[in-house]
Amino acid sequence: MSDTKTSLTPPEDAEAPVRHPEAPAPGEPLGAHYAQCFGCGAEQPHGLHLEARAGEGVAVTAEFTVRPAHQGAPGLAHGGLLATAMDEILGSLNWLMHTISVTGRLETDFLQPVPVDSVLYLEARAVARRGRKIYCTATGRIGGPEGPLAVRADALFIEVKVDHFVENGRKEEIEAAMADPDTVRRARAFEVNP
Repeated sequence: MSDTKTSLTPPEDAEAPVRHPEAPAPGEPLGAHYAQCFGCGAEQPHGLHLEARAGEGVAVTAEFTVRPAHQGAPGLAHGGLLATAMDEILGSLNWLMHTISVTGRLETDFLQPVPVDSVLYLEARAVARRGRKIYCTATGRIGGPEGPLAVRADALFIEVKVDHFVENGRKEEIEAAMADPDTVRRARAFEVNP
């Protein structure tokens, strides 16, 4: 990947991403993929608690409220936190394709500050796929789907096997996730982010 623009631009021979037949229906909540996830996990006291919903095709939406624990400058969301939100919503696309993948590249543009107590509305969609590479894009708007555009991102996800997590994660967490009796939650625990 010698050129940033090229690496996030699907090659001409890329194919359209395909929604898995067993993916949640449009409008259905996706739920947390892992309770300890900073992006979507309910057990993270200062996490984003992102609540993603399936969209049409290979698309998802979500929202989260920027809380005081999320600020960087006084009264404003931390830029890294906004990048995390974009990574989380983009990673949620994998659930619709029933693909295990990790973030390979994430490019985020910050267009305007996001104040604490704002609700950030996120939309993401997979745009192309070639081999193990999945190309995605997302936007974040303040207040709702028609609100001002505050952040946007493009990403490249790389499909991996569950062994990636087993070999690189902490043994205790991997064993706990694999022992989860909820088969859907167990499968989702290994779907996003390196």
